[in-house]
Amino acid sequence: MGNEAIWQETITNGRFAGKTVVVTGAASGIGQATALRIAKEGGRVIAADISKGRLDVLVEENKSLALVPVAGDISTEETVAAVVSAAGGRIDALANVAGIMDDFAPIHEVDDELWDRVFRINVTALMRLTRAVVPLMLEAGTGSVVNVSSEAGIRGSAAGAAYTASKHAVVGLTRNSAVMYGPKGLRFNTVAPGPTFTGIEATFASQLATERLVPLMEANVPTPANASQLAASITFLLSDDGTNLNGAVLASDGGWSAI
Repeated sequence: MGNEAIWQETITNGRFAGKTVVVTGAASGIGQATALRIAKEGGRVIAADISKGRLDVLVEENKSLALVPVAGDISTEETVAAVVSAAGGRIDALANVAGIMDDFAPIHEVDDELWDRVFRINVTALMRLTRAVVPLMLEAGTGSVVNVSSEAGIRGSAAGAAYTASKHAVVGLTRNSAVMYGPKGLRFNTVAPGPTFTGIEATFASQLATERLVPLMEANVPTPANASQLAASITFLLSDDGTNLNGAVLASDGGWSAI
C-alpha cells in the first residue's frame, strides 16, 4: 500500500481568505490540485494554463470557488500581462507549477529544439511571470512565491540533461530571490517533487539513459504520490504557515532524496 492510499486531504478553512494567488499549470496535475486547495481555503485563484479547454472544465466543475481562468503560453509577455491584469493590482502569492519533462537524453544526445523548449517553459516562463509579480509584492511589503523544481533539481539521476539543468536553475532563481527580497518582506521557496501521478509523460528516448538510470530508479524510487499531496506541500509554503521559511528547498519526495 502506497502513501497516497492512506493520506486524506484536510482543508484548513480560511487559510487563504482575502488573498489573491496566481497558480500556473492550473488545469491539470499538481497545478490543478494546488489551485483547488487554495480556492477551497478561501483564496481567489488566478488559474493560468496553456489549455483553455481544460481551464473551462475546471471552472465549470467548481462554480462555487473563486477561480479566474487565464489561458495562454505563460512564457509570452502577452499572457504574463493577462495574468497580472486578471489579478487586479494585488497578488499575495504565486505558485509557479507549470513545467514539461524531457526525454531523458544525456547531453551528447540533446537537440537544440528540446533544450530550448524545456528551458522556455521551465525557466524563462517562471522568470517572466515572477518578474512581473514582484513589483506588486514589493509595493505591498509582503508576498510568497513557491517555485516547483523537482527531484532532478537536487540530484543528477532523475531525468535527462535538459530537464535536470532547468530544475537546478529553478532552485538557483529561488535562492537568489530569497536573498534579494527577504528584507523587503517577500519569501521565495521551492518544492522538489519526487514521483507523482500527473499528466506529464516521460519517455526514455536514449539507450544510454535507459541502461544507466532505470536500474537506479527501480532500486530507489518510492511509490508515487498523488497531486494533492504535492499541493499540501506547496500551499504550506505559500501560506502564512510558512513563516520563517525563505530560500528553502523542500523535497516532497517520499524520502527519495534521503537515500
